[in-house]
Amino acid sequence: MSLSQVAAAARRSAALPLTLAVAAVDIDGGGTVGVDDDVVLPVASASKLLLLAEVSRRLDGGELSPGQVVEVLDEDRADGTGLLRRMSRVGWSVDDLAWLTASVSDNTATNALLRLVGRESTALLARRLGVGRLVLHDKVRDTRGPDVPPVFATGTARDLAGLVAHAARGTMVSPTASARLLGWMRANTDHGLVPALVDHDPYAPGFPDPLPDRLLVANKTGTDTGVRADAGVIVGARRIAYAVLAHWDTELGPRAERAAVHAVRDVGRTLAACADRSAP
Repeated sequence: MSLSQVAAAARRSAALPLTLAVAAVDIDGGGTVGVDDDVVLPVASASKLLLLAEVSRRLDGGELSPGQVVEVLDEDRADGTGLLRRMSRVGWSVDDLAWLTASVSDNTATNALLRLVGRESTALLARRLGVGRLVLHDKVRDTRGPDVPPVFATGTARDLAGLVAHAARGTMVSPTASARLLGWMRANTDHGLVPALVDHDPYAPGFPDPLPDRLLVANKTGTDTGVRADAGVIVGARRIAYAVLAHWDTELGPRAERAAVHAVRDVGRTLAACADRSAP
């Protein structure tokens, strides 16, 4: 299975009522493939990878410490995904907030971290890593009025896959910062998009070393109205960094959403075949 077949899987969505953008990077072989991978789209919570990358960079440089306590403010609290808004404790460590953001896409933890490091620093890191079209426009909000950005974040499949590729290669600032980001991604509990049809063990120890007979996945998903996004790395005989973004007109109803999910999963199955030990 070759990366060109990933592109073919993406192009099968052309007749569907959606935009499907795909980027894949063979970390070990150096090959890349993309379909509409330069199209800027809403990426929802997949963009939290950029925030986590900046937090990891600051931990690596000593600007933050893992045990540093951050007080969660009322302005940080947001509905949607996560657990923190239901918790009674107010102070959480930077490490706690990062694990919550990565594992359950906790919106309140995300807002607390974003307030701590600032959007400007995430933009600087994105430009430093060559993924400058991945942008956090705002904090997570329950409602969006005319006086705030219309979406939380936008980006391209190429830039999301590029950020993950940096982490997989150990070039996201440093090997230590890269490994920390991958470890957080490994804790993600949402495997319903790209990994859904992939024979993998989400809890196997030893990541990122490949298993002899199964694949490993580390990823971050994003879900919003008209948006499904997934960025991560599949580890087998080869390591494939990827990003898959689906966007559709919500007026088309549930049919378009189902088509988006099926298309993302179809690409995921093809990505897995590229990474699989048995693949030529």
